Amino acid sequence: MSRPIEIPRLVTWLAVAAVVANAAATIPTFFVPDILTGPAVTNGNARGTALVMLAVAIPVLVISGWFVRRGSWRALVIAIGALAYLAYNDVLLLFLTPFNPLFLIYVAAFSTTFWALAAGLPAIDPAVVADQRPRLPARGLALYAWVIVVLNTLIWLRTIVPAMLADDPTSFLDGTGVATNAIFVQDLAFWLPAAAVIGWLAWNRRPIGVLLIGAWLVYGLLESIGVAVDQWFGTAADPGSPHASIAAVQLFAVLAVIGLVPLWFFLRRESPAVTSISRRTSPTPG
Repeated sequence: MSRPIEIPRLVTWLAVAAVVANAAATIPTFFVPDILTGPAVTNGNARGTALVMLAVAIPVLVISGWFVRRGSWRALVIAIGALAYLAYNDVLLLFLTPFNPLFLIYVAAFSTTFWALAAGLPAIDPAVVADQRPRLPARGLALYAWVIVVLNTLIWLRTIVPAMLADDPTSFLDGTGVATNAIFVQDLAFWLPAAAVIGWLAWNRRPIGVLLIGAWLVYGLLESIGVAVDQWFGTAADPGSPHASIAAVQLFAVLAVIGLVPLWFFLRRESPAVTSISRRTSPTPG
């Protein structure tokens, strides 16, 4: 018998608040001229990120949230992934965008998104998803996550280690308008270790691992789209900057397409008899 989704009312209201706060943060970031106070490339990156948050991630969260209320386990996975993407980029708006009049709105966006995740994940029974994925290639998805973790870590260390040994350790930040790279901090301290742990949980087919590997795949797809767009806007704003390039646009566009493959394996239908976790099914006669 399939299990119903139970979402506490507090989590629902936090998710609604996250939608409102993120919209309030991204609309002026993208549309209001001169509200961003950093160098041209940094402003361009921020506008590209804001556009994807506003035009892709927020609608995905709203639509998937509506389907979660109707009992869709797929929508639940997608909603968690969209919240994770918004939380990640809310931090970047706070720390990779020089201080500006939207600071408190950025704080509100991050706070509501983070607490929607923090309150929601412990309240969700991961079996509502794991029970629907008896033939999921969990170990293949875990290997995919680990490959991404290793490659991403090596790419960041390629910049970090030489900078630490250089006479001017901050030279790689010239032209960004910030004192350190919040992407390095987030990825190395939290997101990449989290992906490694999620991979281990999925490898062992723990129900929470099955739920989170799906959400991580959604997050990864949105992030690939977001980076491709922010690099395009950064390059358009300052074609000579080393902090944005068309090559990065192309790379992350390819990664987005690649990311569709494991996500398809996760979301694909396994049995025509199971379409919604809210639907009650009768035991199969022995």
